[in-house]
Amino acid sequence: MDIIIQSLGFKAGEALETFIREKINGVKDDKVVRANVVLYKGPASNPENDYCEIRLEVPGNDHFVKKHSLYFETAVSECVDILSQMIKKSKEKSGNKRSDKESVMMDENLPGLHDDFDLEDVVKK
Repeated sequence: MDIIIQSLGFKAGEALETFIREKINGVKDDKVVRANVVLYKGPASNPENDYCEIRLEVPGNDHFVKKHSLYFETAVSECVDILSQMIKKSKEKSGNKRSDKESVMMDENLPGLHDDFDLEDVVKK
């Protein structure tokens, strides 16, 4: 997975970039193609002025989270936690769709499964 980190208006340190890469690599999903991380400071009048945006590029709809906090590390951790929940939820949805389709296919392939039939009837069809 590619991880692109952009810091707008300041130079992110090596320690911050390493922290971000470790957190994003902790997200377990094979379908993630790229992670775009944007860090920027908000207006000076806002005490919680460190913002983090993370977009995970996956086939279909991308996952996007934006959080702000007093520190970048906290905002990144919150974003990664939410993204992990989003990925888990999308996996559950796709798993449910798959199992629903399989049960429908089984019902279509075996009409009258509960009816009594002889082996000769099956061979004749």
